[in-house]
Amino acid sequence: MEKTSISAGGKSFPLTKVHTLVIGSGAAGLNAAVQLKQQGIDDVLIVTEGLQKGTSINTGSDKQTYYKLSLCGADADAPRLMADNYYEGGSMHGDLALVEASLSVRAFVNLVNIGVPFPQDKFGQFIGYKTDHDPRQRATSIGPYTSRDMCRSLIKEVERQGIAVQEDCNIVKLVTVGKGDEKRIAGAVALNRDAEPEAFVAENVVFATGGPGGIYKTSVYPGVHTGGIGLALMEGAAAQSLPESQYGLASIKFRWNVSGTYMQVIPKFISTEADGVSDAKEFLPEYFKSVGEMNSMVFLKGYQWPFDSRKVNGGSSLIDIFVYIETEVKGRRVFLDFRENPAGFTFEDLSDEAREYLENSKALQDTPIARLHQMNPGAIELYLDNNIDVWKEPLEVAVCAQHNNGGLAANHWWESSNIGHLFPVGEVNGSHGVYRPGGSALNSGQVGSIRAAVFIANKYKEWSLDENLAKAALEDAVSDVSRWLAGCDSAPKSWQEERQELQERMSRAGAHIRSASEIEKAIEEAKGQWKRINESGCKGDSARAKVEALRNRQLCFAHMLYLESLLFMIKSGVGSRGSAMVLDKAGSLPHATLGDEWRYASEDQAYRGKVQETVAEAGGIENRWIERREIPESDTWFETAWAAYRNGEIYE
Repeated sequence: MEKTSISAGGKSFPLTKVHTLVIGSGAAGLNAAVQLKQQGIDDVLIVTEGLQKGTSINTGSDKQTYYKLSLCGADADAPRLMADNYYEGGSMHGDLALVEASLSVRAFVNLVNIGVPFPQDKFGQFIGYKTDHDPRQRATSIGPYTSRDMCRSLIKEVERQGIAVQEDCNIVKLVTVGKGDEKRIAGAVALNRDAEPEAFVAENVVFATGGPGGIYKTSVYPGVHTGGIGLALMEGAAAQSLPESQYGLASIKFRWNVSGTYMQVIPKFISTEADGVSDAKEFLPEYFKSVGEMNSMVFLKGYQWPFDSRKVNGGSSLIDIFVYIETEVKGRRVFLDFRENPAGFTFEDLSDEAREYLENSKALQDTPIARLHQMNPGAIELYLDNNIDVWKEPLEVAVCAQHNNGGLAANHWWESSNIGHLFPVGEVNGSHGVYRPGGSALNSGQVGSIRAAVFIANKYKEWSLDENLAKAALEDAVSDVSRWLAGCDSAPKSWQEERQELQERMSRAGAHIRSASEIEKAIEEAKGQWKRINESGCKGDSARAKVEALRNRQLCFAHMLYLESLLFMIKSGVGSRGSAMVLDKAGSLPHATLGDEWRYASEDQAYRGKVQETVAEAGGIENRWIERREIPESDTWFETAWAAYRNGEIYE
């Protein structure tokens, strides 16, 4: 690592030269740095807003799942079988599915070896369970904080290996050089804690900035996480499957998924006026023929937690729609009350599935909170740790954005499909399509970071970047950033106003309930906001405010591209799929009590065999469909495969 300076606008700014720059310090970014070091790349720098920030270290669920190949029992399993399950989810490239399956054991064992305490039996088998979209028992967990404990172990490993980390560093611009097939990453410009520009020149950039949490108002992404995909989109990085996000019920005072046992204990759903007190009432009974049907549907939300368009017609995702109507249409607030049963509750009225589950769990106590304490006391303690006592107070919830299956497009070595030496890993990489097994995101981040590190060590170890060209591009970038900072003094709107505007727009038009007319309106509004921010900036009068003002640039640009991608998908005739319901007056009515405005389009499953790509180019935003790549048939004859490995042919 070499520290010098560059000049821009007659001023001098710090410049750090590093072989591989890792942007982000979630589980994927941390593992990328660790793997790079293990692969012999010593010149590595992690730049991050903070090691304790981001999604990985601040999120979870009642039992946060990690998905991997089966490592217990007598069930036959193999990478190709696991890849088939990924591929069946739709709109996922087959080579990515095979890689995520093939490296799942390597990634998992690496975590075990650095101290993540995944459960095993006395014979050393790593025991598992079935998760959603999982035909075997591939899932495992260490409780609510699986990804947090992964991060903590990885941070210790980063410290043990002496990998450099620069905190309080906010990347505000990626820098590229070259055009067409020669386009490649050259570095980045950041703001430090004093909102002063710093430049980085790098042979490679591992981009691990997580999902687009900052573009939504109603979100379960941690408040400290906003995401950075817009930085890459603004440089023309290709994206794929952007419309394929996941949404579900979550608490909003402390952001946490209310999946699993939170639903299986069957709490009472209460709706109030905006003050959180007036006109408190149960609202679900008006939609169901019986209390037993209603409570059985709530129970199902436990392991059918994500909003799913296949489960809106008489299925458990109706609960999400009814909550959405209360919060977004009526402007009311919704709470889960664990202190009392829903009115008229009896165990005898439950479906056989729900009743038998509670009986087997020895959870036949008189109240939801007592049942929760019996089945999962840690789920109560989690909220107590965040100053919420569900023994004494109701829990406010909404249907929230939770995960983006899409993101930046990359090849099977996790290198950007159109910007060389840029490696998006973790949630910012859009490897997954419509449906994915629960917990596969954690596996994907670990696998992708290994792949990036291995490729860099074997193909990009030598410096190939034209430093003069890179420095010239960085000087221009620093000048741009300096100009944006100057605009913080005279911008027409504060960064808070601009952030609120784009987040409300995205949650209104670009979440799980979608319509072409609403999105068309939102796109025009987004274009107007982007024009204003691009030309005038956002007002900010402190160092932190200036960082947030510049962050708004990439967030605004990103949400504009997401909206464009949603409209393209709807107009293509894909219909409702995944965690999205597309309203269509000519479609089906999900429930007899709902008006015609809730009719929705059915899915055209032919699009499961395609992948949507999105890219921002000089001429505008382009969306297109491409045929998804099939699962490859690799040469598994040992002698020839060994030769290909020895000769480095596998990296071609």
